[in-house]
Amino acid sequence: MLTIGNILCFGQVSISPALMGFCGERGIGLSFYSVYGKFLARVIGRETGNVLLRRIQYRYADEQEKSISIARVMIGAKIANSRSVLLREIRNHGENILLHQAAEKLSNSLRRLQLAFSVEQLIGIEGEAAAIYFGVFSMLLRNTGFEFVSRVRRPSTDPVNALLSFVYSLLTQECMSALSGVGLDPYVGFIHKDRPGRASLALDLLEEFRAAWADRFVLTLINRKQIQLRDFVTESSGVVRLNDEARKLLLAAYQERKQIEIIHPYLQEQIPLGLLPHCQSLLLARHLRGDTKFYPPYLMK
Repeated sequence: MLTIGNILCFGQVSISPALMGFCGERGIGLSFYSVYGKFLARVIGRETGNVLLRRIQYRYADEQEKSISIARVMIGAKIANSRSVLLREIRNHGENILLHQAAEKLSNSLRRLQLAFSVEQLIGIEGEAAAIYFGVFSMLLRNTGFEFVSRVRRPSTDPVNALLSFVYSLLTQECMSALSGVGLDPYVGFIHKDRPGRASLALDLLEEFRAAWADRFVLTLINRKQIQLRDFVTESSGVVRLNDEARKLLLAAYQERKQIEIIHPYLQEQIPLGLLPHCQSLLLARHLRGDTKFYPPYLMK
């Protein structure tokens, strides 16, 4: 129990005060989701954030030049990792003109980031890059029957989007825990604007992991036929979700995935994949404190 970082609760789940107290004392987060996988709430223990570090974070968020410098790096990592996913597909399965063209367009998006001088411009370039990437995402699916037309956020209306949204939600909670753990405020970000209830910095950090971790994980589940079309339920409203058994299977596979050892590209140390949010949070905190001249994002190889 002492090695658990988060407990995820889906649907109608009751938790005793004793268990909540136990988790709070040990820094174990309790996250609650609807039966559809939509995040509802999170319960954590006492905040352990460093107030001086958070003051620096807030100043960075308020100063446009500093905020843009971090936002540019994080968005650049997202686009670069999306490009790497496409190039890996080409390496593993042969030349594909459309994938190659999309990768070239993403390279151009990376160059354009350097010319952007506002967060709004950066977000605009990121949105165009996401449209390019998801425009060819269906070509990465090798399990016949699964179709993908475009990225549809909640509510999900097809199995692929349901998987993507679900895994993104899981990773967001990982990012929230990691940021809080190093003393940062997960609700004050550099890309996503402040909004009541929105964990803006956690969503910022998530950008680095969308393609490199979440998308690749979803593709693995589908292409290895660990998840099949029969594992989904379509509600009368048209919303598509995983059934209970498939959700358990996905969560087990997700935990296994987190144990995979990787070499961190900046630290040059071998770490479990599941420690990535913590490592990046530490690197961000070090940069904000002035220990490093730049923030090194996670870039997959």
